[in-house]
Amino acid sequence: MSREYLTCREMVELVTEYLEGAMSPRDHAIFEAHLAVCPGCSAYFEQMRQTIRLAGKLTEESIDPQARDTLLSVFRNWKRAEPNP
Repeated sequence: MSREYLTCREMVELVTEYLEGAMSPRDHAIFEAHLAVCPGCSAYFEQMRQTIRLAGKLTEESIDPQARDTLLSVFRNWKRAEPNP
């Protein structure tokens, strides 16, 4: 990040990097500063964290095979639809 602040869109794009601990200390601090002042992004971030936590508790056997295939298809199509930088 070249600035000292994030837009909400940038925050959304960087959530995974933040959760994986892949940010520099400076970028980590900028990310957290944004969360501290933006209620919408704070709510989004907590929803993401909860979703990841709950999804991590699922076993392959606990997911209906048809639902699993549908989810995988949605994720593949979503990833393909993302613009290349």
